[in-house]
Amino acid sequence: MAAPAFTVVIPARMQSTRLPGKMLADVGGKPLVAWAAERAAASGAARVVVATDHPDIERAVKALGIEACMTAESHPSGTDRIAEAARLLRLAPGEIVVNVQGDEPLIDPALVGRVAAELEARQASIATAAHPIRDAATFFDPNVVKVVLGGDGCAQYFSRAPIPYARDAFAASRERLPEGFPALRHIGIYAYWVRFLQEYTNLEPTITERFEALEQLRALGHRHRIAVALWDGPMEPGVDTAEDLERVRKRLSRPL
Repeated sequence: MAAPAFTVVIPARMQSTRLPGKMLADVGGKPLVAWAAERAAASGAARVVVATDHPDIERAVKALGIEACMTAESHPSGTDRIAEAARLLRLAPGEIVVNVQGDEPLIDPALVGRVAAELEARQASIATAAHPIRDAATFFDPNVVKVVLGGDGCAQYFSRAPIPYARDAFAASRERLPEGFPALRHIGIYAYWVRFLQEYTNLEPTITERFEALEQLRALGHRHRIAVALWDGPMEPGVDTAEDLERVRKRLSRPL
């Protein structure tokens, strides 16, 4: 499935709950966010833009030749920041934007193009991705977001809870997953039509979004379809903590 033309926008806030200022953390002589931008550029994107709320991030990435735009500090979610960036960049309603997180310096470029292709191939407002879960510990971890798919390959629901639930198998044991069990881990990458982004900021947050703390539930709650690309390639975790940052520094000291 060939990827259509698309723009990558990387939301990059200065503040972070667990690791403040991580976007500018030095990794091999470059800020963390620059690595994510380089990986996004390798996906075949027509354009890569860092959307930030802080002039230090803007200056740092522009010094490396990476396009940047300043967005408001007050956005409640990354999607709202992406929507503002699409307006500032004057992207047309029929264009595709892919949201790549600035703390994902090891993201596979092929995955970026894959979600853009998935969006174009289906009648959906958003596309995202999911990876098979193969062990019970991951499945029952509330920090791992799960997704259940319908027969059309679109999301029925996202949750931090263990869904779907294998009633009989888990009554006997929760130490392993039953064979053939369709457990999927959501991957936090999104492709959007710009026309959806123009609508998203006017959608009322839903109660499930608030309790689960998952912004994609707002789209589902307002009857927008989310196509899900199944990805079985390598999955490198992002940077949330100081320990994650050290791991990434070691990983990027070697050729990818």
